[in-house]
Amino acid sequence: SVNVYNKPVVVQLEDDPKGMLVKITEESEQKEFIVRKGGGNLLRVGRKGIFVKLPTESLLLTFASDEDSNQFTDAVMKIKADKSARVSSDCEFFPAPAYGDFTRTSAYQKAILDNPIDFSGKVILDVGAGSGILSFFAQQSGAKRVYAVEASSIAVHAAKLVAANNVDDVIKVLSGKIEEIQLPEQVDVIISEPMGYMLLNERMLETFLHAKKFLKPGGKMFPSRGDLHVAPFTDEALYMEQFNKVNFWYQEYFHGVNLSSLRNPAMTEYFRQPIVDTFDINICTAKTQRHIIDFQTAHETDLHRIEIPLEFHMLQSGTVHGLAFWFDVAFIGSNVTVWLSTAPTQPLTHWYQVRCLLSQPIFAKQGQLLTGRVLMVANAKQSYDLTIEVKIEGTNTVSSNTLDLKNPYFRYTGVTPAPPPGNTHTSPSEDYWAQMDLAGARQAVNLVNGVIVDGLGHVSLDSGPPAHAHQQPNIHQGSIPATGRREKGSSGSPAPPTSSATSLPFNQLIGGAVSPALLNSTSNQPLNFATSHSGAQAYPVIGDYAMIANNLRHMS
Repeated sequence: SVNVYNKPVVVQLEDDPKGMLVKITEESEQKEFIVRKGGGNLLRVGRKGIFVKLPTESLLLTFASDEDSNQFTDAVMKIKADKSARVSSDCEFFPAPAYGDFTRTSAYQKAILDNPIDFSGKVILDVGAGSGILSFFAQQSGAKRVYAVEASSIAVHAAKLVAANNVDDVIKVLSGKIEEIQLPEQVDVIISEPMGYMLLNERMLETFLHAKKFLKPGGKMFPSRGDLHVAPFTDEALYMEQFNKVNFWYQEYFHGVNLSSLRNPAMTEYFRQPIVDTFDINICTAKTQRHIIDFQTAHETDLHRIEIPLEFHMLQSGTVHGLAFWFDVAFIGSNVTVWLSTAPTQPLTHWYQVRCLLSQPIFAKQGQLLTGRVLMVANAKQSYDLTIEVKIEGTNTVSSNTLDLKNPYFRYTGVTPAPPPGNTHTSPSEDYWAQMDLAGARQAVNLVNGVIVDGLGHVSLDSGPPAHAHQQPNIHQGSIPATGRREKGSSGSPAPPTSSATSLPFNQLIGGAVSPALLNSTSNQPLNFATSHSGAQAYPVIGDYAMIANNLRHMS
């Protein structure tokens, strides 16, 4: 490593659409870089160090004091919290390819439009309205009035959208926090999109529940309830991927610097990151356990500390590397209930799924009982400190980990996740070639309009009665030249080649050879072997076809 600056420098932070812009203004060398949303390229090292991974280099920022380091970290977290809770959620409401979460947006629209009895002529409150898309859905469903409350500057643009669509007589955009604004009347329904990763990240659900102070008795919450699903999972590749990241810190001669003293803090930090991506459901080794939050009855303080007891009956033996999380929300209307799911079996959403690794994997056998708990404690970073603990009942095998839900590792690559190894119970090679054979047969049928061609000429796929044996195949003249000799038909007209497509069922020929089934057949149907009845030619020549007869085995 090389000291870029030989004297203290000033670090400036500025808001940026991609995250946070960090500027180091020093005459010797100026640097600017982006701390991405979620802080995926940022790592806290000790009490005073911040490790930043950039595309072309890596930087280790060492602050003069713990206070300065904490101020930098708090500023990063504050900007990330503001952007994730407000601006980014607003952008995602636009049905644009850059965000493209049609599953989420369409589910909201369906839930609102399919329950007109809950919206027609009613007063609606849209909490954290963003661009106002949910307010537009309520207006489309016949709402009398919609109050769209948004705390960020996007409220100005939401008002422009409302005016441009000539619905400002219905939708009223209010700029401010739901905890601070006042409404002129109580509302019948509260709508919002308050979910974060693992349902609870960003702590917008508390704002959603706080808004119930404006809800009429018997009013509805859309969504109405949230289910957080938890399951143990096995994924050796993911565990080793995280574990191997620490190899960098094992170097004792990195440009003359011994980095090994930081390997343990680095290991701890890597495993404190929840992994946000998607996976094949078959990595789950037990049925999910569900924690339900009823938005109609829950109070915001109920979300400050959440403890979920765990009890899993293992469905398969294997290494448990951690716990997998996803959530479903339900819109319980008077007409229909609509579910929006982030499960790995459902279309992918921008919430993906979340996996939390154990510090030490544990091995569990099928039928064993795996117990433990998930503890989520709200913090000042608009997120949660997350503790997971698991134990195999009847043993001393225990493992746990503490994670920072606000600092996830965004691992999704766009590639469909593969199923876990060892779940294939038939030969993939045989399955592949069986599919290829089937596809080839279909292609050949298409090529010759219902007829397939092999080494013996035109062979019919029709295994119907012999009465159809001499029907001409529907092949364009000259497309497939017949070989072999022609025989005269009984009417004096040239008979079709006995090698024609209807001369034999396709399943009686194997790769252009004669099937053993034909040799044992009592059928006198000719294959044009020794086509001359005079017997002058008792042996086959190139281009001839074999005649199946009862005395075929006596030829010599």
